[in-house]
Formats: sequence, C-alpha cells, structure tokens
Amino acid sequence: MALLPIITAPDPRLKQVCAPVEQVDDEVRKLLDDMLETMYKAPGIGLAAPQVGDLRRVIVVDVSHDDEEKAPLKMVNPELTWVSDHDASYDEGCLSLPEHYAEVVRPAEIKVAYLDEQGRNQELAAEGLLATCIQHEMDHLEGILFVDHISALKRNMILRKLLKARKASAPSELEKAG
Repeated sequence: MALLPIITAPDPRLKQVCAPVEQVDDEVRKLLDDMLETMYKAPGIGLAAPQVGDLRRVIVVDVSHDDEEKAPLKMVNPELTWVSDHDASYDEGCLSLPEHYAEVVRPAEIKVAYLDEQGRNQELAAEGLLATCIQHEMDHLEGILFVDHISALKRNMILRKLLKARKASAPSELEKAG
C-alpha cells in the first residue's frame, strides 16, 4: 500500500465529474487500499478518488471511533437508491479543504448501491454520520464540494483562505532558481 497526495481546493480536478469504473480489477483494489491508508493517515473518515487525482467513481469511508474496531467501506460506482424526507445537519470538514468546517444539511437516511472490492453488487442502508459521510464522498464524484452546499459568501471566504495558504506555502521563483 502507498500513501497518496491529497489535492486541496481550489484545484480544477476537484470540480470534475468522475467516470464509472468498467471493471473491479487489481488496479482498482490497489487504489481502494491506498485510499484507505491515505484516509487513515490524514486522519479522515472518508476519501473520494478525485481527492487523490483519480477521476473514477471510487470512495472509501470509515466512521468508526478510535476505540472501536475499524469498519472500512470500499465503494465502487456508488449510487443513491433512496433518501429520506427528513434531513440532518452536520458540521462537515474535508481533507481537500483542511481546517475548514461548515454546517451542511443532507438527507438523514439513505440507501446506496455499489460494487464491493470483488465487483459484487451490494446495497447498504445508512443513517447519521455514516449517511452524511457517504453523501459527502459521493458529491466529490460529481465535482461537488461541501462548501457548494453553503452560502456563496462563506464558500468564497473559505476558498480565498485556501488559495492564500497555497500561495504562501509555494516556493518563490527565487527559491526555485537557487
């Protein structure tokens, strides 16, 4: 397994719609394993393939607590098959928008169909934090970030801060030449 670099906003790859996976093979299984290792190391509770520069419909999620046994979910081509009428609100963050959080409202319960790492069809009913996390990661597959669910004012403020931080951490032309 390998740690993958996590892309941070604003990066155009995070706004791309991802392509379906044609076949779950060893390459996809390696991507899933590498994404899971990267997510745990970050640390995070979810990671989508575009966040590591891969524009395929692949996500990993694990909302287990530190004192619990890990419960990783590896999902290929996830699709929501049902969402509840009632909503839940969570203070969401994202590994691609480090140190920024905002209250996001999403359906409280969902059902999701997906292929597992063996290419078998699965369906999962989820609620609470797991439902929120799956929806958050699935949004990435459509080029949607959690800040796209909040006011334009808050979103622009967060994105400006991230851009400023990126510029501050980038080596200057003088440093590159030296």
